[in-house]
Amino acid sequence: MKSVHADGNGVWVGWSGITDEELNDNLKSKVNAKIEDAKCRAVGLTEADVEDFYLGFSNRTLWPLFHYFLEYTEFEKSQWEAYKRVNVKFAQVVLETIEEGDTVWVHDYQLLLLPQLIKEARPDVTVGFFLHIPFPSYEIFRTFPWREELLTGMLGADLIGFHTYDYERHFLSSVKRILRLDVNFNEITYHDRIIKVDSFPMGIDYDKFYNAALAHDNPNTEKSELQKRLDTHLNVADNQKFILSIDRLDYTKGIPNRLRAFEYFLNTYPQYKEKVRLVMLAVPSRSNVPQYKKLKRETDELVGRINGEFSTVSWTPIWYFYRSMPFENLIDLYTSSDVALITPVRDGMNLVAKEYVATRTKQDGVLILSEMAGAAKEMNEAILINPNSFEDFATALNKALTMPLEEQKSRMRILQKRLKRYDVEKWAEEFFKTLDATNQIQDISISKKMNEEEEQLIIERFKNAKNRLILLDYDGTLVGFKDNPQDAKPDTELYALLDKFENKKDTKLCLISGRDKATFQEWYGEKDYDLITDHGVWMREQKKWTPLEILKTEWMSNIKPILETFVDRTPGTFIEEKEYSLAWHYRTADPELAQIRTLELNTVLTSMVANNELSVLQGNKVIEIKSSNVNKGRATTQLLMKDDYDFVLIMGDDWTDEYMFEVAPESAVTIKVGYVKTKAKYQIKGPIEVRELLKKII
Repeated sequence: MKSVHADGNGVWVGWSGITDEELNDNLKSKVNAKIEDAKCRAVGLTEADVEDFYLGFSNRTLWPLFHYFLEYTEFEKSQWEAYKRVNVKFAQVVLETIEEGDTVWVHDYQLLLLPQLIKEARPDVTVGFFLHIPFPSYEIFRTFPWREELLTGMLGADLIGFHTYDYERHFLSSVKRILRLDVNFNEITYHDRIIKVDSFPMGIDYDKFYNAALAHDNPNTEKSELQKRLDTHLNVADNQKFILSIDRLDYTKGIPNRLRAFEYFLNTYPQYKEKVRLVMLAVPSRSNVPQYKKLKRETDELVGRINGEFSTVSWTPIWYFYRSMPFENLIDLYTSSDVALITPVRDGMNLVAKEYVATRTKQDGVLILSEMAGAAKEMNEAILINPNSFEDFATALNKALTMPLEEQKSRMRILQKRLKRYDVEKWAEEFFKTLDATNQIQDISISKKMNEEEEQLIIERFKNAKNRLILLDYDGTLVGFKDNPQDAKPDTELYALLDKFENKKDTKLCLISGRDKATFQEWYGEKDYDLITDHGVWMREQKKWTPLEILKTEWMSNIKPILETFVDRTPGTFIEEKEYSLAWHYRTADPELAQIRTLELNTVLTSMVANNELSVLQGNKVIEIKSSNVNKGRATTQLLMKDDYDFVLIMGDDWTDEYMFEVAPESAVTIKVGYVKTKAKYQIKGPIEVRELLKKII
């Protein structure tokens, strides 16, 4: 990210690397000056923060969980509290720094709560988020105790980016199944926002590595001590080859596996003894975490055992470096190695594989890459292996070491062309381009969002009107949706609010719903306001029910067995049988299975309803079959014809309410509950906001 930051007009917010306890006044001023010079802002962390937030929750909970190492994952509440506390610290510095029109780009698993913290405080600010590690499958992620909070934190972003489509797919699956949000392709509808999710495979600073390798190959360039020693060993005899392995010392990198597989390779292909050498650079990482200490010990023992088993007087099979190396020495290793062996058991991307390819200026060399690395999705010309298969390892190494030069060049040429085109600059550019496009989607989706001025005008119009009609949908408008429809009974507050409208002089209140007549009679039988049920089949005025439509019901006996079959095959679904319609509810079903089943059911029903004058209504987590000559629009028209109203207010949340908006007079106030495409003039967030508006009006 250094080149992206250096070239941009941005401010980097992060931790200085020095705890608050270590920063005395003198050191603090020096550090702050350096930070300012680097276009950065520091977030102060205490020793406890570093221990519990970074070494603790980030690297003992999120890191292993997201990399599928459940056996290493700890769920400590105190560390979770530290994680929340530090995310708030970051938010405070960000909020102090940002100005109007700024964009915030949040990175990685340590700051998953930060997007929402920023968005809550500054909804006007554009927020992007990128995860640099894998996002696990739903089955793994669901084990996390604070899963809802983590997902909600990420959903503060306007654009959420991942390295690969697999990670994107896993994230969307968790959003659908855990938060039960609507996902349309790669867009999430969340309150009054549309959040876009996409994949952006991260590139490298290609030219930096390629040019460094070119300079390295220049005969006039003075060779480093490391390069001289590498050359000495390569020149001992013909066919001497280096196999390069570079990683942080991390259990996700599969280093012990790689060592055992190399041992298996030497036993399977003994002809390579004294001709190949595994050059293994393991960069120290999180050495205070117990699993990493254990990994270091295991790696040391394996290297010692394998070298003890195979070494000769003039040959050691493994050169093992446990340290970090300067950039020029990395180039020495990249350019001197005929094969790069990059075999993590799980990796978000893996840029080492890309760096190796960039340094092959003669287009020779072979990359062996784990199919579990994110980079494998875009580097098919590498030899891809299952990192858990020793046979794959041995076969791939033999193939790489015997690959003809022309084939090496053919593969490398394609890889280099792709990596040069999609470098880290292009990656950042594509992310911001998508983020800008996402903002335009937001503008369209909330183009009818009601503001305070419009709200005040509606209140004034209501106050000054002589004859008013208030037409309100029920589920999703006056009350939120429940897993069981019978749990959505009106509460005391709602009764009191509706009574106020009913008692208002020159005001007609009517609830219009897809609910059945019996349910509304039970809930509102003692009330005086008018009711329309079954999407417009029955109407109650002055407590007397009359049918608006005469309907047949013979078709129900044919359709119900089909719905029962789908209930049997889809756990969490049930049938609601009304007087003139059948409804298949799937609110508590697995969202991904429900998506498949709704497509199947719609296909089956479409062929049946056409000849029976029936229609299929797709509601909020429900499919309802009813007579095609019944809808809320027809009922609304009949209601409007009964009197001359100078103020009409219509509110509804799903597409069956669009029929009401269509037939409403031009002067009517039509309000869609939820931020989706609508014919209504205004949009409002949800039932809570509906009630608040109604209170203000009355």
